[in-house]
Amino acid sequence: MRILGIETTCDETGAAVLENGRLLSDVVFSQVPLHRAYNGVVPELASRAHAEKIAPVVAAALAPALKKAGRGRPPVDAVAFAKGPGLPGGLVVGAVAAATAGALYGVPVIGVNHLEGHLYACELRDGRRCRPLEFPLLALIVSGGHTELWRVNGYGRCKLLGKTRDDAAGEAFDKVARLLGLPYPGGPEVEKAAARAKGDEIRFPRPLMPGTREFSFSGLKTAVSYYLRGHGTAGAGAVSAAFQESLVETLTAKTVEAAKACRVKNIAVGGGVAANGALRASLAAAAAKAGLKTIFVEKRYCADNAAMIALCGARMLEAGAVSRGACGINPALRLENWGRQV
Repeated sequence: MRILGIETTCDETGAAVLENGRLLSDVVFSQVPLHRAYNGVVPELASRAHAEKIAPVVAAALAPALKKAGRGRPPVDAVAFAKGPGLPGGLVVGAVAAATAGALYGVPVIGVNHLEGHLYACELRDGRRCRPLEFPLLALIVSGGHTELWRVNGYGRCKLLGKTRDDAAGEAFDKVARLLGLPYPGGPEVEKAAARAKGDEIRFPRPLMPGTREFSFSGLKTAVSYYLRGHGTAGAGAVSAAFQESLVETLTAKTVEAAKACRVKNIAVGGGVAANGALRASLAAAAAKAGLKTIFVEKRYCADNAAMIALCGARMLEAGAVSRGACGINPALRLENWGRQV
C-alpha cells in the first residue's frame, strides 16, 4: 500500500510517499529564506509560495512510485493531506492538490490533523520501517504554534489534557530571538547562543501553573524583555541559556507529572521544538528517573513534513476511518477521535 502525503500548513511545502511503512520519498521545500527578512512567517507570502511549489514538489515525491507502479496503474492507493490546524491559504493549496491527485488516480483522499501527524512522526525511522508506538502514552506536542499534552490510548484515540493559554513554546523561542536580535527561525538560534553561554547568573521564573495541565509562556517572554531593557543584548548567550532553561524545566516538569497522574509508562514527544537538545536531555533524564520511557521524533522529522501526514493517513486507512470526497479544511481544527474503541 502506497500513500501520498501533502503538507502545507505553514511555511514548508512537502510531499512524501509511504509504502508499507517505509518512505519511498520525502520532499520538502522550505520557505525559511523567504520569511527570514520579516523575522516570522507572512501568511500571504506563504500561501503564494505553496501555490508555486506544490506541483513540482508533488511530482518529485511521486517519481519513484510511478516507476514502481508501471504503465496503467495508479502510483498510490490513497492521498493524505493536512486539513488543519494551520494558515488558511496554505491549507487550501494542499487540499486542492490532494483532491486533484485523488481524482486523477481514482483513489481516496484523507484529511488528517497536522498535530496528530507530529505524534505519529515519532514512528518514522530514516531508511527503515516505521516502529509502531506503544499505547497508552502521554504525548507532548510542542511546536511553533502549539504546546499540548494528550493522553493517547491508541491510534485515533486521543484526549487533550492541556494546552498553552497564550504563546506556544516555539513562538516564545522566536519572540525571544527577535528581542535578542537573532535571525528567524529563533529556536535553533537561541539554542546555539545558549550553548555558548558561560555561567548561570541569570534566572527567569518558571511558569509552572500548579494544579493545571496548561502552559503559559508569554510572561516568560515579558521577563526577558524587562531584563533586556536594563541590561541590553550584550549578554545574549546568558539570556538565551536562562530563557531556555526556564522553558525546558517547565515542559519537563509538567509532562512527567502528567504522565505519572495518567498512570502511563510511555511519553512521546513531537513537533519542531522536540529538536531542542536541552529539552531532549532534560525530559529523557526526568522520565527515566520516574521509571518512564521516552520516545522522541527523529530530528529530521521534527519540523513540518509530509512523511508524518502520509503515515497518519495510513493509520486512518488501516482503521477504516476514511470517507471519499472529504477535502475540506479547518484552520482551527481540534482533536477528532476516529480510532476503534477496544
